Amino acid sequence: MAYASGAVLIAALAAGCSSGTGTGDSATDSKPGAPTTSAAPPGKYRTLPEACRSIAPATLKDLLPGTSELPEAQQEKVLDGSPAVTYDTDRRAGCRWKTEAPDGTRSLSVDFERVVSYDPAVSDDDRAGEVYEKKKAAADLPSASTSSDSAGNGTPDSPSGTAGGKPGKDAHTSADTDGKTGGNTGGSTDGGTADSLQPRVLDSLGDNAFLDDLLTPAGSTAQHRTVSVVFRTSNVIVTIQYTSQPALSTEVPDSKELQEKAQALGRKLVDRFSE
Repeated sequence: MAYASGAVLIAALAAGCSSGTGTGDSATDSKPGAPTTSAAPPGKYRTLPEACRSIAPATLKDLLPGTSELPEAQQEKVLDGSPAVTYDTDRRAGCRWKTEAPDGTRSLSVDFERVVSYDPAVSDDDRAGEVYEKKKAAADLPSASTSSDSAGNGTPDSPSGTAGGKPGKDAHTSADTDGKTGGNTGGSTDGGTADSLQPRVLDSLGDNAFLDDLLTPAGSTAQHRTVSVVFRTSNVIVTIQYTSQPALSTEVPDSKELQEKAQALGRKLVDRFSE
C-alpha cells in the first residue's frame, strides 16, 4: 500500500511538471512583445454626393448671371448641368454648368474625388493629403516670401502672406507672360487689394485649401479668367473652377468678384460634406 501511494505521488509530480512545461511552450509560441500591425483607419467618406445636385438652384443663379431671365425650359437645362463621365461615381464625380448672356459667358464646374489608400499602413486621409499637395505644387503658387516682398509690408489683411508654392514664383508677372495673375483685377489700382487677390493658400476652408487665378494673355480675341478653389476635407478633394468671359475682348473679368463667389461656394460645399 505504501508503495502504491508513493507511485501515485510520483505520477502527480510528473503531471505537474508536464503541465508547467506546456504553459511555457504556449507562451513562447504567442511571441509576447512582437510588433503587431494594425490597418490604418479608413477615410471619413465612403460615397460622394451627386455632383449636379450638390449646388442649390438659387446659388447657381447667382453664379451664372442671366439664368433667371431665360425661359423656364432653358433655365432648367442650365441648372441641371452636364455630369462628368466617370466610371465609378463613388470614387469620382463632377458636373459643369454654363450660361451665355449679352454681356458675356459664365461657366462653373465642380469635381469630387474620393481618395482610397490601398496601403494598409497609410490612411485614406494621408493619401488624400498627398494628392492634394501634388495639386498645389502643380498650381505653382507664389511663395510666401515673394508675396510679402511684392506686397511691400505684408499687411495682415492680405491673404498673400500665407501663400504657399514653389519659391521664386512671382504672381505679379503680367498676363502677357504666363497668364497667372491676381494683380490684374479688372481695373483696380489699389496695390493692397491687388496683393490680397494673388493665388494663395486659404486658411479656413476644409482641412487644406488653395486658390488659383488665371487670366488669358492680353491681346487674346476673347479674354477670360478662371478662378480655381481646391480643398480637401478628410479623404475627399473638391475642385471648383469658375470662369468669366466678357462679350468684349477689351474687358477684363473682375478677379475680386470671381474669387469671392468661388470661395463662398467652397464654404457651402464644405458644409454639405459635414451634414
